[in-house]
Amino acid sequence: MISVIVPIYNEEKYIDKCVQSIVNQDYPKDDLEVLFVDGMSTDATRSKLAVWAQQYPWLRVIDNPQRIVPPAMNIGIRAAKGDIIIRLDAHASFSTCYFSELVRYLNELQADNVGGVCRTLPIDDSPLCRSIAAVLSSPFGMGNSYFRIGSDQIRKVDTVPFGCFHRSLFDKIGYFDEELIRNQDDEFNGRIIKNGGTIYLLPHLVIDYYARDSVRKVWSMFYQYGLFKPLVNKKLGSPATIRQFFPLAFVLGLAIGFLLTPLSIWIFWVYWSIVLIYWGLAFALGIKTARSEQCPPMSFIMPYLFFVVHCAYGIGYLHGIVNLLFHKDFKVTSRR
Repeated sequence: MISVIVPIYNEEKYIDKCVQSIVNQDYPKDDLEVLFVDGMSTDATRSKLAVWAQQYPWLRVIDNPQRIVPPAMNIGIRAAKGDIIIRLDAHASFSTCYFSELVRYLNELQADNVGGVCRTLPIDDSPLCRSIAAVLSSPFGMGNSYFRIGSDQIRKVDTVPFGCFHRSLFDKIGYFDEELIRNQDDEFNGRIIKNGGTIYLLPHLVIDYYARDSVRKVWSMFYQYGLFKPLVNKKLGSPATIRQFFPLAFVLGLAIGFLLTPLSIWIFWVYWSIVLIYWGLAFALGIKTARSEQCPPMSFIMPYLFFVVHCAYGIGYLHGIVNLLFHKDFKVTSRR
């Protein structure tokens, strides 16, 4: 039996697509339960789920008064009856073989966690939303994060989106860290690897993930990713990846380089050359994508979004380091 856990909060735009893809799964329904752990939604999410639950009794809703993802996952795990735990996100929809393939490869690879590749989609057809989706799928924007940019083979990785685990894993290494509003998956996966476990990316399993629909939401998301990353590193005792440092280096390089340019003509030229190369690459990728998508505004929106993503993560990371050094609380104004 498998237990599928879906943390949710105000997901009325996405919930029907998510549930429909769950209903369409080829996994035997007698061996399936789906737990939507709700952070006390104030929109139509719960009423929509009530309609689905009337038709499918293996679907139910559990309250999450803390309203954030780690407690939602832990509440769901403790309430689950299955031998295998699968985490989903309500912003996504899944192919009909998604559950069965995860379970198959979890066992065949003798893995501790397996997951698919995110195909990031726009929530609507506007140039902004299409640009956001393109940036979140680009190696220039995301580095070598294989679950975002894809892979041509099954490979061991440091993290996957959502995840599929044997329930016994939580008895071995513990539950999700409830201090981490963001990056709780990274910390949990880091613990898996630290304890000698393995994580595999399955590139043939594609998750249709719907991106945020505004620059503000993109900034907030990546700022929070950066903010909590130093805390994750502290908890794990070491950084899990090198790519996490590039946005920090980018932000520090912009600030320190600008301050040093008056001191030397060589620093001046090196600094502005690097800046021009960055923007040149960003515009080149924007123009290339705009042509393939037949959407000219993306030529200008994408470079701006690359800059937003890199700055948001880097500034958040710097803020996280300051919080650790001065023993400050990790607080955010938005948990979405």
